[in-house]
Amino acid sequence: MRTWAEALPPWVKVRAPAVLDESLNVDQGEKEAICLAREVRAVAILMDDRRGRAEAVRCGLRVAGTLGLVEAAAARGLVDFAAVIQRLRQTNARLDEELIQAALLRNRPR
Repeated sequence: MRTWAEALPPWVKVRAPAVLDESLNVDQGEKEAICLAREVRAVAILMDDRRGRAEAVRCGLRVAGTLGLVEAAAARGLVDFAAVIQRLRQTNARLDEELIQAALLRNRPR
């Protein structure tokens, strides 16, 4: 992920929230993401951190995780699910192995 973030595609815009809600009980990155999502009135937020997800839901946000996003893209024929999972495993992304296995079973070629 860090390598990808060092050379962002042109469609990715990086910005910080105007106001940070210090009452949120999450780490800094999740706090910034939740505040920015609320600020821009995002339809959903992409977050894998368990505590961050719970806090985002508490704030009224719809939450999607990396696996869910990749599954949705695969269902639309936009990506090869197994190939994306293999690439994610080569990054520092922290994904639950049980969730990965369940998702691989759901998305195995038929």
